[in-house]
Amino acid sequence: MPNTLFLRLEGPLQSWGERARWTVRDSAPEPTKSGVVGLLACALGLQADQEIQELSRQVRIGVRCDCPGTMVRDYHTVVGGVLNAKGQIKRNQKRKIETVVSERYYLADASFLVAVQGAPALIARLADAVRHPHWPIYLGRKSCVPAQPLFAGLGDYPTLLDALQAAPRCSRWPADKAVSVRAVLECAPREGVRRRDEIISRTFRTYGARYTREVELTFPPASEEGNQEGG
Repeated sequence: MPNTLFLRLEGPLQSWGERARWTVRDSAPEPTKSGVVGLLACALGLQADQEIQELSRQVRIGVRCDCPGTMVRDYHTVVGGVLNAKGQIKRNQKRKIETVVSERYYLADASFLVAVQGAPALIARLADAVRHPHWPIYLGRKSCVPAQPLFAGLGDYPTLLDALQAAPRCSRWPADKAVSVRAVLECAPREGVRRRDEIISRTFRTYGARYTREVELTFPPASEEGNQEGG
């Protein structure tokens, strides 16, 4: 039975906050685990922190950065609802509600292939949910809608690296050229770098440590790939 679910995350805008705080809302250069788990929880209809945390612990993800896109900054202003240290709405010297500038970052025109690995029964459940989501799915923020269906297939692979290497070429790659892309793989603590994108509580926006390592994957031109499969 398949132990890997592939997701195609592609759209005009995506945003995967990793260190977003207060008025600066960043985006990581690729989908974070907290973002992907949040997307899957949305498809399943999960709301409780414990359910989402359990889902996060049951899966491992790898991301193939097929088209990394361009980082863009959007200018926002927020009026009302901004609190001071005492928990009161901020007001200026004229006692009018304060307007706060918010910098928000997005990835424009990016495309990622995400491999989600877990127990076969869970992967089957996730695959069905992604194809028939409980709530509308978005790419990090509610304003970032997908440009195509997310479900990109199932498979059985020993590792995330094997899964992303074996997955088909991205349709946006030039067919007559070899392509090398960056991939980010979840790994054991001693094998990679530490980042904080393991969901602890969605309600309080708290995250635990996770470890990833980066690799470069190279794919031959489409014609050569076809010959290799045919041989």
